Amino acid sequence: PQHCDMIIRQVHHQTNSYSIIFYLIIISLHHTTHLTIMKSSIVLGGMACIAHCHAFLIPSAQTTSVPMTSRQFTSVLRMTSKEDEAKALLEKVKKMREEIASLEGRSVSEVEEEAAEKTRLKQQRQQEEAAQRLERKKAPKTQSTNGSFLNVPERFDDQVQQAADSVRRAYKDGVTRQVVRFALFPEDEMLNEKERLWPGGAQQMYREAAGPLTRSMMKLVGTSDAFQKCNVTTQDVWDFDGSALVTAESAEGPERDSQALVFPNTDNKYTKDIAEIDKAMGDRLFILVNPFWRDIETWGFNLLAPKAKEMAQKAIFDRDFQETYVLLEKSVRGESCIALKAYPYDWQLYAYAEMDYWPYDETIIYLGSTKEEPTLKDFGDMMSKHEEFKMSKNMRQMQRVMNRNDD
Repeated sequence: PQHCDMIIRQVHHQTNSYSIIFYLIIISLHHTTHLTIMKSSIVLGGMACIAHCHAFLIPSAQTTSVPMTSRQFTSVLRMTSKEDEAKALLEKVKKMREEIASLEGRSVSEVEEEAAEKTRLKQQRQQEEAAQRLERKKAPKTQSTNGSFLNVPERFDDQVQQAADSVRRAYKDGVTRQVVRFALFPEDEMLNEKERLWPGGAQQMYREAAGPLTRSMMKLVGTSDAFQKCNVTTQDVWDFDGSALVTAESAEGPERDSQALVFPNTDNKYTKDIAEIDKAMGDRLFILVNPFWRDIETWGFNLLAPKAKEMAQKAIFDRDFQETYVLLEKSVRGESCIALKAYPYDWQLYAYAEMDYWPYDETIIYLGSTKEEPTLKDFGDMMSKHEEFKMSKNMRQMQRVMNRNDD
């Protein structure tokens, strides 16, 4: 009882409910050698403390206080742990800012102000982008028939979804022979994240990018909703070429199946395979994924296969394989640029520009659109009209450094 009285007196001077827990633990430790006394002390002390704490925090209430449940008690402990973690994190951030200030010869307050400004600008940019997306959704479809509403798919899943949507739209319009050209990057990376050299050649490109992209797309494309339940299988064509035939078998039956040939090149082997698959597929969907040619002139003249160009013209180009989705990365005047084609829209042109509040981060600037695949001149002319690209990338970086030194 004397311990209960002590807790009650302490509660009258405390507004923080954590003090109750503290004194209960002290009582428990104090009576570890007297188990019976310890249990009675905790029960009596806990009930008295809860009642007095309730009366102290809500003096106007006339109802009887409800005892704290074990779940409530655990919740209080978790709150304490989270507060401790938050304090530790804030302390860590404070030390980091002090180190940055020391290295750059600035005060901590200046570093904190800069960090706050960067956060504010980032939030402002996110709000502006969200508002633009909302406006595009509200705008009538007739205002964006050229495809200006399309976004650059910077993530693996975004590119797969955008490609699948384009293929489905084209197939619905009767285009059964299609060409898809992915921007190749692994699933755990981002578009324009870094320069990719692919030292393993076509095999590595297929294993890490083209294969996963194609299989993911084939799970989504089709002629009906049931197509999403299809079984996707892969058959290697030539392993050293990284080529493969991906088949999506529909639950509705073989008449709904589709196939995609990955990485075909100008070898006669692929020309014959394409002709055979084209004949077997009939009106079903057949896609060429990232073929190693641009047009019929890619074949040139081959002494070992003098009729290769003629065969390709008949098997591929006369069959009217249409590019329904293309995502290209280009370098124009030292700028990282993107060309996007998504059926049935025009080619969309974009370029990356540095952000003023953080030189190592970039934002995507929409440049415009073209009816045909854009040339380097198209990119250059459109970039010249944007203030962000009035100066070259090197000049912008030098100016940023000079401005920083002046500050």
